[in-house]
Amino acid sequence: MVKQNSEQGGILPNGGVLVYSLLPSKHVITFHTFGPTLVVLKMSGPESSPQTVPTDPPKAANTRRVIFVTYLITTIDVTCLFVQFSITPYLAKRLGFDTLWFGYLQTMVGIIQLLGGPLYGRFGDLFGARAALALSCMSSVVFFMLLTMANSMPMLFIHKLPTVFMHTLSGTQMVVADLTKPDQRADALAKLGLCFGIGMITGSSLGGTLSTRYGDTFAASLAACGCLINLLLVMNFIPKHTKKQTNQDPAAKMDGAASVFNLGQITRLIRFPGVAKTFTIKIISGLPGGIFQMMFSIIAMDFFQLQAEQTGYLMAYFGVMQMVIQGGVIGWLTRRFSESFLLLLAIGITSLVGLAQALMSNVFQFCLIVLPMMFSLCVFNVITDSMLTKSVPSSDTGTMLGLCASVQSLLRTIGPTIGGFLYQNYGVASFGCIQFAVNILVFLYLLSSTVRRSEMHRE
Repeated sequence: MVKQNSEQGGILPNGGVLVYSLLPSKHVITFHTFGPTLVVLKMSGPESSPQTVPTDPPKAANTRRVIFVTYLITTIDVTCLFVQFSITPYLAKRLGFDTLWFGYLQTMVGIIQLLGGPLYGRFGDLFGARAALALSCMSSVVFFMLLTMANSMPMLFIHKLPTVFMHTLSGTQMVVADLTKPDQRADALAKLGLCFGIGMITGSSLGGTLSTRYGDTFAASLAACGCLINLLLVMNFIPKHTKKQTNQDPAAKMDGAASVFNLGQITRLIRFPGVAKTFTIKIISGLPGGIFQMMFSIIAMDFFQLQAEQTGYLMAYFGVMQMVIQGGVIGWLTRRFSESFLLLLAIGITSLVGLAQALMSNVFQFCLIVLPMMFSLCVFNVITDSMLTKSVPSSDTGTMLGLCASVQSLLRTIGPTIGGFLYQNYGVASFGCIQFAVNILVFLYLLSSTVRRSEMHRE
């Protein structure tokens, strides 16, 4: 039943609003509701035809359920990923890989994901979150199944090929960005970092234990099962589309498959106001710290003289710090300070962390540096991702997050080469010196821009 308010509208029993054109008095509309959609079954009068009129978007409770399942998918995916990190180095060593060939393997993954990240994001924008996450989960299942069969050097390279579509974190970021309000986005994205920390700790410990007691094949098979569970969660709980529907050009929708590979549609996002500046800062400021992260396993082994078990404890310490900062601290900060201030704060602390890294001489000093290092890293990544997704239309958030993911892939591609050169010729202190110099320059640039903007507002 419709409670009629006027000749042009009515209120549905569930609170939805029906709006229709002014009709001649002889026209009669018969309708029925199916969930959030009102379907016109019959319209008497000349030239009448069935129509579908959308009503309210999904309820808030349903949105919270989708976001919770998205966090669960992220945790399982990262757990499986770190199980693989515990397997691959030792498997590569048994198959005869030396440091050079293992570097080639890592570089190959970086290049593949560098190319696949923006394409995956564009795919998600065109075909929806469910299709994108399903593609990523299926690729992960194939990845781990190939890992169970990796008994030679070529096979270990082949098993890395599905990583071109393994961007589950980008997919879950897209879902969270689409379903949250702009002022809540940074906090919601930070919660994904909490899931990442849980997965990192669980996967690292689980992978080492399983591979030691039951073998690499069993550990990889269990990870494949975890990715299959993720696929089932995606198909049952993630909606087909999480974006607000807008009127699109029908020809563009029909040509969706071709648009995925349209480089112009991807790079055009850089022309939106503020995107080029933020994206450049993300690359330049993040590069020195990213190189240090790429070289950390060698630094821990050679410079700190840590055993594998001790390195595992240190990684767990990183995970705990990340969970605390992204799970509780970032949300509190974003409710009280602007994103531009937090970005400036993160870059300033990053420069000081670089100076401390240049002066450190033992693992105890490094453990003291970890807290500000993780704080600045977490805040920097979350805030830049949030700022970039707000700078583009909601229909392009997936592509933008894919470009953000490609920054990390770029670091994995060039990081080992640059890091190896710096470590061999200038030592560990060189990483800290470069990080300090680069970030202090970026900090001064942003500070001067902020001062100029404030003066213009006063005038």
